[in-house]
Order: sequence, then structure tokens, then C-alpha cells
Amino acid sequence: MNKRKDLEVNGFVGFKTMQELMANNACVPKEKGIYVVIRESNNNPTFLIQGTGGFFKGSDPNVSIDVLKNEWVEDTDIIYIGKAGGAGIKATLFSRIGQYLKFGQGKNIGHKGGRYIWQLSDSRSLIICWKVLNNEDPKNVEYDMIQNFKQNHQGKRPFANLKD
Repeated sequence: MNKRKDLEVNGFVGFKTMQELMANNACVPKEKGIYVVIRESNNNPTFLIQGTGGFFKGSDPNVSIDVLKNEWVEDTDIIYIGKAGGAGIKATLFSRIGQYLKFGQGKNIGHKGGRYIWQLSDSRSLIICWKVLNNEDPKNVEYDMIQNFKQNHQGKRPFANLKD
């Protein structure tokens, strides 16, 4: 899965920009699931020295431009895969994506996963889509998606996924 159409075929919905969801995220389901951040631009990314991510517990979420350049993955729209909920976890897509968006607006929120996104100059035009998982554990689906991604991209995870 590398393109939006592949995500749509596999049951992902939403496809809202970060900016749209920052203004109103009521469309995001209050159920467990998986979400993906995509960048449809074909232009090379511009990285910011100081991103918009929040300083949770005083920890600087920013990394060097060299780290960002090294983590960038060519030839894919997918730049982050995240999960919400699962066995013993009460988070929903609504709560988890909401935390992610607040973190990107500089709020002191504990969502450092995917933080490289907020050092992209076009972060607010990135698109989030999601898939509700009724019978599957989001942790397992996220893991499988990342492993599949790695198989197709010389062992690299999506740009903003810091771990498998």
C-alpha cells in the first residue's frame, strides 16, 4: 500500500487534511482502529529546524535536519502509520488523532510518536485517513502494515514511525 487508492480499496476513509481536522474533527470515529498520514505532494519536502510539535514534559520533539533527511522515504505517499485502542487500551481514533493534532499545534500533549511530521513545512496540508477495526487488534494491524511497508522500501519504516 503506497498510494491513496490502495488505502481506499483496503477500507480507509476520511482523507481530511490536518488543517481541516484541526478546525473540526467530529467526523473521526470514537472507535478503535488504525490511521495513516499521507503526503500527496510530489515536491521534495522542506524540513523546519523548529517544528510545531509540543514540548511534552519539557522534552524537545525536534530533531536535526540531517536526521529528517535520512529518515525520508522516497516513492510513497505514506509517511506515518498509527493505532488507537486495542486490548486493554481505551483510546479511540477520535481521541488519538485529536491528541496528535493538538501536539502538532504546540500543545503539551503526550503524542511524540510521529513527531517528525511537525517538522515538515507543509504539515497542515498532510492528509489523515482511518479505518475502524472491529475484530482486529490495532497494534497487530499497525505492526503488519509497517512490516509490509519495510518490505517494499529497503527495510525503512514510514518517515515518522520511530519504531516497529
